[in-house]
Amino acid sequence: MKQLSVDQTRAIYACAVALAIAAAAWGAQDLRSNRKGEGVLYLDHSLNARLHTVPVQAVHLSDGFWSARRRVTTERSLPTLLLLLEEHGVIDNFRRLAGHAELPRRGPLYTDSDLYKWIEGASWALASNETAEADKQKLRSDIETLIGYIVAAQEPSGYIDTYFAGDKAHLRFTDLTHSHEGYCLGHLIQAGIAYYRATGNRTLLDAGIRFADYVVDNFGPTKRPFITGHPELEMALVELYRTTGDARYLEFTRYLFSGVEKDRLKLKDSEIRYMFSGKPFVSRTEFEGHAVRALYAASGATDYFTEAGDPAFKRTLDLLWTDLTMRKMYITGGAGSRSAGESFGDPYELPNEQAYAETCAAVANVMWNFRMLMLTGDARYADVLERTLYNGANSGLSLSGNLYCYRNPLASSGEKLRAPWYDTTCCPPNIERLLEALPGYMYALGRDGVYVNLYDNSELDWHLEDGVGLKLSQSTNYPWSGEVRLTVTPAHSSDFSVYLRWPFWATSAEVAVNGQPVQTAGSKRGSYIQIARTWNAGDAITISFPMQPVPMVANPRVADDFGRTALQRGPIVYALEQIDQGGAALGDIYFRSNSSVSAEVRKDLLGGVTVLKTPGLVAEKSLADEPLYESMPASHSRPKRPINLTFIPYYSIGNREPTPMEVWVPVSRFEGSPAPQTAANIENHF
Repeated sequence: MKQLSVDQTRAIYACAVALAIAAAAWGAQDLRSNRKGEGVLYLDHSLNARLHTVPVQAVHLSDGFWSARRRVTTERSLPTLLLLLEEHGVIDNFRRLAGHAELPRRGPLYTDSDLYKWIEGASWALASNETAEADKQKLRSDIETLIGYIVAAQEPSGYIDTYFAGDKAHLRFTDLTHSHEGYCLGHLIQAGIAYYRATGNRTLLDAGIRFADYVVDNFGPTKRPFITGHPELEMALVELYRTTGDARYLEFTRYLFSGVEKDRLKLKDSEIRYMFSGKPFVSRTEFEGHAVRALYAASGATDYFTEAGDPAFKRTLDLLWTDLTMRKMYITGGAGSRSAGESFGDPYELPNEQAYAETCAAVANVMWNFRMLMLTGDARYADVLERTLYNGANSGLSLSGNLYCYRNPLASSGEKLRAPWYDTTCCPPNIERLLEALPGYMYALGRDGVYVNLYDNSELDWHLEDGVGLKLSQSTNYPWSGEVRLTVTPAHSSDFSVYLRWPFWATSAEVAVNGQPVQTAGSKRGSYIQIARTWNAGDAITISFPMQPVPMVANPRVADDFGRTALQRGPIVYALEQIDQGGAALGDIYFRSNSSVSAEVRKDLLGGVTVLKTPGLVAEKSLADEPLYESMPASHSRPKRPINLTFIPYYSIGNREPTPMEVWVPVSRFEGSPAPQTAANIENHF
């Protein structure tokens, strides 16, 4: 095939942008009648999206893993966090500008964003079928009250930021690398969109539009310079474009990613690396700097490419995804290895006890991979999404719902990991908004059928892209069991495909329709299994994945994990807590690679979990009493005695008394390396 010239490529790209803008403008003509059809992302008119989302309202979760987590979030996390936001003055900051001048401004300069994130999470709870009516009424009343304060605090120009007011008003947009003004605006827009999609009320959305218009009208390459010191606004502006059809928001997003303002803003190279902003996005080849900012930037760039189709963005996104999943991501899906700057480290720099792995970075990793999944329909993104969701993000919220992890280390010496409040409280409302929006992540639509992205007890009640009504229900004990039963009920007999995700961690998949086996020879793990047929009401699909525990090893270049193993069963990564090891010190324990690992259901433990048990070894003499250095033969001959080890799911760590913890356990030198027969299970999919 003859390669297109640069001019031809640009011409095609320009046409694609024009078509995308026209499609979105057409699709947004009547917002009020369409809002119930809009999911977490609204992709119905996105020309480059392979898949389309379904609304949160279209999915009903029944009793299962995620319904339990979301119930705690709705009934405990949202109410208690709102009280803490009140107690720490975050709401007073808006009251102060709405007529209560005697109230002091409290908290860091970015606290407005925390209230906006809380509103977004509460809005998705309002949209949820599982939220009790009484809770919905209370949440809606609280949100309406907060919206009243926010709108009253907004200036006629559209500007609103409680920090840059009064005697600090002259500082507006003078330090964009640190001010978080664009970051707060982004979260205001997202909160307004979520509340609009949940209720049809546009008051908060219109406030976000007024501030967005203020920025778009006053900043740009021929106006005042603008940069997102903390990327987030990019995602919000693209979603605002999808919601309103106003092409100015998409064009301003292109400007933000162009990186043309380095000289006008006198940005330093160190600032550009840290912010992951300030130079052309398409010139990026690896993740660096602040992990949350970088992953938010990648999410926004995916949104932009989904609408505009600039091929240079897709090339960059692919490079970044490979960099993350091959060199800079924890086995839990966590990201950001350094506490200094909450940043990515060098390739393979993945320390365990010093890991930062901020909850917000895990949330961002889920958000980015969901966008890449919707863009491409490629199940490898769902694999990373699932890994991060169940482990590195899920660990951010306690089982009780009122304690949070800011950091999510993979080892600890016994310090308290969870707290009810942080002075920088970005993580609590972030994990809440993710969990409340989760029903909208579970299914997707394609041109020829429906995709099952995540397995959990649930029912999709929506329609196919050709308008045929469809109910699709799941019955499963996933992630503890690999058995899933789906019932397909179209409004009438119809030809379409059901796409079932075959997770990469599963070595096989057995599928049957109405009891008759379905051949999966054309599929492979880490992909979707397509079942195309004429579907009738009540047709049943069963799919079975083996759930054996698997000892995992890291790339030998990950120095902290060399000679160690971590256990995984299904999508769940496991950890040792010292409290479960019969009095043995965690630092004296070894994994025996030739021992079998068994799974045991413990309904009485940590809200009901499956634990893993295996014979291990413990040093007869504590290693704390051994020499700092000794010969290799002496080390290998050190006496050890048998011990039964109990592993718990990583997400459940830190929910009892403080105790040492580790994910990666040393393998006994007596036992050698993990058994060769596990090689098929530990190859690097990512």
